[in-house]
Amino acid sequence: MSVQWHEFPSKDDLDAALAAKIAAVLNAAIAERGVASFAVSGGRTPAGMFKALSEQDVAWDKVYATLVDERWVPVEHADSNERTVRQHLLTGAASAIRFVSPVCEAPTPHAGEAEIEARLAAMPQPFDVLILGMGDDGHTASLFPGAAELEHACASTTLVAAVTPPVAPHRRITLTLPTIARARAVIVHITGTGKKALLHTALGEQKAVTEQYPIRRVLDAAAGQKHVFWAD
Repeated sequence: MSVQWHEFPSKDDLDAALAAKIAAVLNAAIAERGVASFAVSGGRTPAGMFKALSEQDVAWDKVYATLVDERWVPVEHADSNERTVRQHLLTGAASAIRFVSPVCEAPTPHAGEAEIEARLAAMPQPFDVLILGMGDDGHTASLFPGAAELEHACASTTLVAAVTPPVAPHRRITLTLPTIARARAVIVHITGTGKKALLHTALGEQKAVTEQYPIRRVLDAAAGQKHVFWAD
């Protein structure tokens, strides 16, 4: 597996470099195909990067975006990843991004799968770049170790799958592993020495596929460029 590591002296440096990298990929896609699409992850880590990305020189009206995964909560909920994206990325010129929400009015992600599948199927595919986070348990997207739906989400031919995390709050909707793996570029965005060590462990372990950390399974399957952007 060929994964390019990019390490930075500070989170601000990482945010700026990652934003520039994403913008370059999107601009290249627009130049080649007239449109671009990307998917981002939520949580606290990407907020600064979102702001830096929103300030990049991109023809944002030609860009489609969505989330890699989302908690099945209303957009105004404090735990909503879409809320973070709207606050920090879809601002200024970047408000022209054609954002596709991965949550609908269905009571559960399992009930809403078909509607979200149809929404994402209308986006340009495969994604030009996809930004992943990683949890302390080695999960990425909402591919959680021990989740009842994990193996389905790792093998499904659909774009999305509903997942019930074994420990984390809220049921989720997530891009499936095959959907992630088809992206033209996959970038893992992490901070802290603990996550750096965990990712190295995940990439080096010798275990059966179903026993591997989900982040390892995703990076093994990814067909395009693979990068890690890290700062302490």
